[in-house]
Amino acid sequence: MILQFVACARAAELRVSTAEVMDCLVQIRLVDVLDEKQVYAVLRANFAKSRREQRRFDHLYHLFFHELQVDADATGAGSLAVHSDAIRDSLGAVAGDHPELAAIADFIVGEPTTYLQLLQEIQTDGDSRRQGPGSNLGALVRRFPVLRALNRAAELVDRYLAEHRDEIHWETRRQVQRHLKQRITVARNLLTRERMTDRPIIRRYTTADDRTDALGNLAFNALSPSEESRLREAIGQLVRKLKDTVGLRYAARNRGVLDVKKTLRRAARYQGVPVEIIRKKKPPRKARIVVLCDISGSVWSSARFMLNILYSLQACFDRVRSFVFVAEVAEVTRFFENHSVDRAIEKVLTEAGIDYGASTDYGLTLRRFRRHHMDAVNKKTTVIVIGDGRSNYANPEERILEEIRERCRRLVWLNPETEQFWYTGDSEMRTYQSICNEVWPCRNLNQLSAFIKDLVL
Repeated sequence: MILQFVACARAAELRVSTAEVMDCLVQIRLVDVLDEKQVYAVLRANFAKSRREQRRFDHLYHLFFHELQVDADATGAGSLAVHSDAIRDSLGAVAGDHPELAAIADFIVGEPTTYLQLLQEIQTDGDSRRQGPGSNLGALVRRFPVLRALNRAAELVDRYLAEHRDEIHWETRRQVQRHLKQRITVARNLLTRERMTDRPIIRRYTTADDRTDALGNLAFNALSPSEESRLREAIGQLVRKLKDTVGLRYAARNRGVLDVKKTLRRAARYQGVPVEIIRKKKPPRKARIVVLCDISGSVWSSARFMLNILYSLQACFDRVRSFVFVAEVAEVTRFFENHSVDRAIEKVLTEAGIDYGASTDYGLTLRRFRRHHMDAVNKKTTVIVIGDGRSNYANPEERILEEIRERCRRLVWLNPETEQFWYTGDSEMRTYQSICNEVWPCRNLNQLSAFIKDLVL
């Protein structure tokens, strides 16, 4: 039983080492195994190493020893166990390429490890199977295959009992049906239950910065309308803070930054006392920005916030020029010069003069940018590319990107996709990353603001 609990705990990503298991097996002999409090204390002392892990352990302990408990008759040699195994075999026979159904078959006969591991993969971002259209729609969509498998398992249980109606005694049949339906109900509850986090259930925010940090961790493509409105307010606060900081920096440079070398050299006339303070008169340098934005799909949800901040901070740059692309590339700087930022962003999606429904092709974009807009790049220019690098297996044209890097002051790539997916499928990020000066993840406001502060300050 303890080894089964350890397997389930590891499936739920609780760290349990082999040495801890061996210590627990030795210590369990010294307590009364019929006293749950003593058994609980031994397990908790060995497997929960911190307060954070204690809360997770308590959740897993209650789940395994109370919610997932199996009738002893279902795991013995009685008729209930025989029919449960037969139904498990029938589920396994039709599982085929559906691992969800196979996991459910193990679960209903008292082996929950595979099913718990399946739920853990659904709830975390590290599951490599979650690619394609469903990868941006959250864990709810990824629960649907398991929910369908649970419904199918319930149907197969009813079918098995109906087909063997004359062979199974009515009392045994009712017991089998009640037991298996109860197991399927438990599996469904585990699937639909909200994931337990390591943070307290109730968190009290004391400052506006705390609320902004929590909002800043939300992915751009997962924002609700109300969260998006709050995010715009947070962006406004960020812009005002950066403008104030930059303004103070420029004010200091206008009156002159301390020239330490000349001040110390002049102090030699006064026996080392810096009587005369020498300041530098070098004017502050402002960067020129060229932005290449992929406006296809979920990439645009991050790109529009980036453009919003850049054009709100135009006073901090010498000039900002913007280009958007799907396969073709078009300059949209005029929209931001003639309209407000929000209105300009709306016009970018309707009046840029490109085929918005085309397949993304980074190679074609780079070729056309070199042919028509390469004069926008020089040694004073910082080039920012916003995109996921997915080029539908077309030629990535990395030589053109190398040429851009050689011509500009700094080449930065912002990728709004989860980092686990950067090198999968048709992504060319491995190729592009080796060329760029910097590559930044850009899925939420905190990551975007970190880059903007680095760019401006």
